[in-house]
Amino acid sequence: MENFKTKLTRIKAFIFDVDGVLTDGSVTLMPDGEQVRVMNIKDGYALQLAVKKGYKIAIISGGKSEMVRKRLNGLGITDIYLGAHTKIDVYKELLEIHQLKEEEILYMGDDIPDYEVMKRVGVPTCPNDSAQEIKDISIYVSHQKGGKGAVRDVIEQVLKVQSKWLDNEGFVW
Repeated sequence: MENFKTKLTRIKAFIFDVDGVLTDGSVTLMPDGEQVRVMNIKDGYALQLAVKKGYKIAIISGGKSEMVRKRLNGLGITDIYLGAHTKIDVYKELLEIHQLKEEEILYMGDDIPDYEVMKRVGVPTCPNDSAQEIKDISIYVSHQKGGKGAVRDVIEQVLKVQSKWLDNEGFVW
């Protein structure tokens, strides 16, 4: 059986959930009904660097926050699927659009809606505060919690294994 680091050498794309992965899963309810989320700046740095390096980055979330879309667009991410009730359908579409193989994808999810997709990707991962069912099918559980650097953790590991970390591109935002 192949180890985790060997699987990372084939990664060409990352797919992330939002709530519980890019955020800690909590929301602040504003008087106008808007749900405000907090994202980690180190996760943002890693995401924009992966985009610069040519990795495909996609977001699949059941949430519908346009503030989330704006933040992720600002990091260079264009494949953002919000309001995705069935994540597996979006996943299949992404495979076709980008001509990706399942073993080329690292997915990070944290709860049951991510389960179907995570069972199919080459590298299923999760933050350390994920649902137990998700931990059970992940080949890597980050030492970081969702919204607290888990995304940075997996992106950094892929870039390091592929010798794309700490080069001139990485020293500028």
